[in-house]
Amino acid sequence: MISILTSLGRTVLAGFVLLALIILALGGNFSSIELPFMFRWLHVMVAIMWVGLLWYFNFVQIPSMSKIPDEQKPAISKVIAPVALFWFRWAALFTVISGLILSVLNGYAHQAFTLQAPFRAIGLGMWIALIMAFNVWFIIWPNQKRALGIVAVEPDIKAKSARIAMLTSRLNTLLSIPMLFLMIAQSHNSTWFVIVS
Repeated sequence: MISILTSLGRTVLAGFVLLALIILALGGNFSSIELPFMFRWLHVMVAIMWVGLLWYFNFVQIPSMSKIPDEQKPAISKVIAPVALFWFRWAALFTVISGLILSVLNGYAHQAFTLQAPFRAIGLGMWIALIMAFNVWFIIWPNQKRALGIVAVEPDIKAKSARIAMLTSRLNTLLSIPMLFLMIAQSHNSTWFVIVS
């Protein structure tokens, strides 16, 4: 078991094997799993990685940087942050792609994007997620490359880029709260949802 857990690749593979065993133990079979369900599961998994990393940056890394001695900061800026940003931006992209595929497979893409009832909640959530993904790829990532020294720039541009990346990341944190609510609200017939639909 330790040899599985000491490798991220083996750990993830073991997670899929465990899932397969659970499905079989519960009497399920893989031929009965429908494509929309698979994309919903994939969408939720990559969204958890995306929002989880977004919240890690905003609740852990950014507030902790001022407490780290200068000589130790390169461990974050040169090693941890670039890797976290890699998974962050690709999770954002795969969340959007899997969500779009899911909306097409379930037949509500057009109604959601045009905010038609009864798909207004998820449609608004989708628009917010698209804004957030745009922020990740076209504002946060280019500014983080300068802030982390991946792209060489003058110190004043580096500081300005760090601030822009941080503020945009905070904006995405703000947007993640209503976005998650709207995505979940769509599948529940709560009083709130009935009123707005």
